Amino acid sequence: MKRIALFLTLGFSLILSGAIAQMQNSDLLYRQPLKTVLTEIESRFKVKIKYNDDQVKDRWVNYALWRFRPELDETLSNVLAPLDLKVNKEKEGVYKLKEYEYYRWNVQDGQDKLDQLAAQYHDKASWEKRKALIKPGLYEAQGLSPLPVKPASKPITTPKRIMDGYSVENIAIEILPGLYVNGSLYKPLKVKGKIPVMLSPDGHWAQQRYRADCQIRCAMMARMGVMAISYDLFAWGESLLQFKSEDHRRSLAQTIQTLGGIRILDYVLSLKETDPNRVGISGGSGGGSHTVLMAAMDDRIKLSIPVVSLSSSFYGGCPCESGMPVHLCAGGTNNVEIAAMTAPNPQLVVSDGKDWTVTVPEHDMPFLKKIYGYYGRPDLVENVHLPEEGHDFGPSKRKAVYDFVIKSFKLNAALVKDKTGQYDESKCTVEKESAMYVFGDKGERLPANAIKGFEQLEQVFKASTSK
Repeated sequence: MKRIALFLTLGFSLILSGAIAQMQNSDLLYRQPLKTVLTEIESRFKVKIKYNDDQVKDRWVNYALWRFRPELDETLSNVLAPLDLKVNKEKEGVYKLKEYEYYRWNVQDGQDKLDQLAAQYHDKASWEKRKALIKPGLYEAQGLSPLPVKPASKPITTPKRIMDGYSVENIAIEILPGLYVNGSLYKPLKVKGKIPVMLSPDGHWAQQRYRADCQIRCAMMARMGVMAISYDLFAWGESLLQFKSEDHRRSLAQTIQTLGGIRILDYVLSLKETDPNRVGISGGSGGGSHTVLMAAMDDRIKLSIPVVSLSSSFYGGCPCESGMPVHLCAGGTNNVEIAAMTAPNPQLVVSDGKDWTVTVPEHDMPFLKKIYGYYGRPDLVENVHLPEEGHDFGPSKRKAVYDFVIKSFKLNAALVKDKTGQYDESKCTVEKESAMYVFGDKGERLPANAIKGFEQLEQVFKASTSK
């Protein structure tokens, strides 16, 4: 039996090696399965490459062994790039296979791109010329030139809920026929004269605007005398009454979110109590990308605070941030150059030590200071860098936002601080998620004309932009 088993094993090995040998000629493109090539890379370079079966299934490498070089990095690039794959280094000797990430560059490449962009201008006049090329491109790239006709319907609101020093009401605004963007509007209870406005889009964290830290941030804004509005991402939050969650990762999501921000701004600035000279926007992560884009596109925004998002080497990891070709306009741009377009309006960049914003202080901030310097106001762009913190909107990030808003909008900090001079968030009420719904616990109050499904949205958007 042992002899038979040995014979069968040797026979199988010979058949397998013969099959591989048959593929090793130019007629067959020296073709090998990706899994086989990765195993060879691991063996030659003494590393571990982590992947799942779906990533390598039915994938082949042409001219496989010809792509090997003495250096690991070059070999990996030669093998994986044609397949739109890459690896991320997890630790020394351990790599993880990933789909090619068009939106994530290595730090040096991102900084080199920013330097290349900076070489195109050297003073205010040449920068303004560059800005005049980029701005219309941002609208065109998203299919928003011209903007769709605004629906004539009035916003749908819920009764106000009275809290300690502020009120909350939920709101839905129709931004295309049958398409609603939902949010929560926080207002100070005592209003004297015109008050500032802060748009508060959020990122891809769980529970989005229902999260405690999001509610607290907006409540603190209202308690210090600001009207704050938090709102859902597309196919997120209450938008899921109209769409599937996977629709959020379609490229049109970026366009819809931008249009939503513009229409929300239309609404809050139509209110008699709002001050058009004190309008700001601040979001974290994906909401930070939205913050940068909105501040560059809409001159009504006078202050911007992107949190844990801005970087010359990161373009936004979700299609709602980079799905439309905004970064390809005017010959190519990136988020830091787009952020510079808000100069000389006050801008605070909040970065940390554990995500792609880690290198903001060393290269991206000097660029922004240079652009603001063209207007004689490098002091109006600031960076709060938290090297020991990670990707969140925690207390340190919120404190930075509060400080900047109070200073820039000339507000009374005593309204939100305790006797020791520390910010007091204890008077902010964190509500249950259901309390923040506009359309009822089960969507029973969703308007009859509401779009149902992405295909219908595409039809409505096309009809609205072709007039």
